[in-house]
Amino acid sequence: MRMIVIRNLRQPGYGDAMIIEAANGIGALDAVASAKPDLVLSDWNMPEMSVIELLRALRRQGNPVPFGFITSESSPDMEGQACSAGAELSIAMPFTVKAFQAQIGLLT
Repeated sequence: MRMIVIRNLRQPGYGDAMIIEAANGIGALDAVASAKPDLVLSDWNMPEMSVIELLRALRRQGNPVPFGFITSESSPDMEGQACSAGAELSIAMPFTVKAFQAQIGLLT
């Protein structure tokens, strides 16, 4: 999943973006704290910490970084949970490069 997202970010418009990866939610929380990114994109399903736990932890820390999640299992319930936790966007798989970039463009 991370390779697909990176490939889509490297397309025209985001080729010079610095991308930091994390293998799980705890690693993502640490990476966001140290790197101070402009945007966080997270898979809905990840080990060690759910996307909702990650997002809530970031917000508890006072981190307002724009946050989006990617999922192949999109449902209104999932979208509602993420939105109420503070997610600004969701990207459902499969997606086209154009649709992916349009969603990311909403936050940049």
